[in-house]
Amino acid sequence: MAKYMLIMRGTDEGAAAYGEMDFTEVIAAMGRYNESMMEAGVLVAGEGLSDASEGAVVDFSADTPVVTDGPYGEMKELFNGFWIVDVATKDEAVEWARRAPLHGPGNKIEVRRVNGPEDFPQDNEWIEKEAVWREQLGTN
Repeated sequence: MAKYMLIMRGTDEGAAAYGEMDFTEVIAAMGRYNESMMEAGVLVAGEGLSDASEGAVVDFSADTPVVTDGPYGEMKELFNGFWIVDVATKDEAVEWARRAPLHGPGNKIEVRRVNGPEDFPQDNEWIEKEAVWREQLGTN
């Protein structure tokens, strides 16, 4: 099994389309989708994010990081939320992403594998410390 992050991305156009939909139905559709992943035993985590105007960006292009309050200028896509699923293959993660109730213009889900401890050198002191931290946090 491997963990994959399903990254929900949208555009202003997609957000406007959702703004015209019945909010109760949008929530119900997401609830049914989340419930289907829980019943299948693949959902590890998932969260939606607030509007970009409430956030900030920390830009490391300069020697001293520059903080910009949201919205972040010209963004073609915004990261609106995510799910983490624990599945056997990337194809299975993609299939779960295809089922998301995100119809409309500009809506996408990016599927990315979450690195595990096995992806890093096991004899590194920080990797060893992280293993202890994961155990302490119960996130193995």
